[in-house]
Amino acid sequence: MPKALGVLGAIAAAAVMFTLGAARSNPPGRAPSPMTPADGHTIHVLAPHVIEGHVMGPFHHYCKVISPEPIIECLIYLSTDSMAPLTEIEYIVAKSMTRTNLISLADWNRNWHDHQQEIATGRVKVLDVPDSVATQVAGIVSKTDGIIFHLWPMGAKLPTGKVVIGQSVGHVNLTRAEKFPH
Repeated sequence: MPKALGVLGAIAAAAVMFTLGAARSNPPGRAPSPMTPADGHTIHVLAPHVIEGHVMGPFHHYCKVISPEPIIECLIYLSTDSMAPLTEIEYIVAKSMTRTNLISLADWNRNWHDHQQEIATGRVKVLDVPDSVATQVAGIVSKTDGIIFHLWPMGAKLPTGKVVIGQSVGHVNLTRAEKFPH
């Protein structure tokens, strides 16, 4: 557990550097608004995805740690425009959880991707922080796998209700030995 808390602490420290502060801004004299689940998505990452066989993006990921293993949640947009619609959600989960019987090998190969492999492609960029912090965040995330839920079809005026599982560019299927190392 101490190692997991160290990872959480490192990501939390990086997240603090990504923001000017976690509290919402309020007019002078008003008490701060309570935090909401949407607050804290301050780790900004840029990466392309494969959606239904097509490379798309790059997508702007705004991420936060929601559990110490770690489990990280990312809200994903096509741009940084404040009115950009949410197009995807990614869950980033420690390999200590995904490389077990919780997910079958077939489901992992179909729906999940290895962040160490994805980061090694050079297509993933941690933004808005010094290079040393970006390197630290990439090191932590390289020990995770991800699953992407694509919610809004490209070019559509509205979401359709169809959810597609996205994939990393250059995804590589795991062997049984890689999926179940112990």
